[in-house]
Amino acid sequence: MEQTLTIDTEEGSMDAFLAVPPGDQVVPGMVVAQEAFGVNDHIRTVCRRLAAAGYAALAPELYHRSGAGITLPYDDVPRVMPYMAMVTNGGLVMDVRAALAELRAQPRVDGTRVGVIGFCLGGLATFIAACHTDARTFVSFYGGGIVHERPGLAMRPPLTEANRITRSILLFFGGRDTSIPPADVASIRARLEALRTKHRIVVYPDSQHGFACEERPSYDAMSAEAAWNVTWEWLQRELAGHAAEAV
Repeated sequence: MEQTLTIDTEEGSMDAFLAVPPGDQVVPGMVVAQEAFGVNDHIRTVCRRLAAAGYAALAPELYHRSGAGITLPYDDVPRVMPYMAMVTNGGLVMDVRAALAELRAQPRVDGTRVGVIGFCLGGLATFIAACHTDARTFVSFYGGGIVHERPGLAMRPPLTEANRITRSILLFFGGRDTSIPPADVASIRARLEALRTKHRIVVYPDSQHGFACEERPSYDAMSAEAAWNVTWEWLQRELAGHAAEAV
């Protein structure tokens, strides 16, 4: 069961891809935050994978301020940068909040059991959302820019706001990801441990950035499968296993 929805935000309309499990039962929901390359086939596949596992999955188009339906090729990073350069922390918070509200409004979704999962740019968006939204749990795959600013981008490192995180967060990184060096992962770990935030950080030593995306040259099937297994266990414990209750 799939459809494209249009969500109203404070800064215009935002399309989003929705995948819902078959049947009529009420299910948990996940906002899926896109990579830097848009809500493309990979992100739709992630939504379908979540739906097959019993979650309603909604992927908002985080580039909607630049236009609708923007997807970009994996082998043309320079073409991606102008779109990324326009993304701000405030805009990401606005978009994720709007997506969470839309997901909770779906009749098949238990609004007390919604989370956020994101990849690449979406991994950063997930960390920012953990600081500024009330989702129940967060799963971040190789989110860059959490610790240090990146030249030419408007987004700011959210690690200094980690004290605002009140829910659990799971983070994945690749040990050979040159864009997120081990020192950055260590800084994230130290900050979350110091704050006693409920978290888990998993590093796959031989994996690169984008290791969970089957459409990228850096895809690592073994690490991707392992990360998804950890994710399913995490979501079952932190989200799906909870009875409906007020947030």
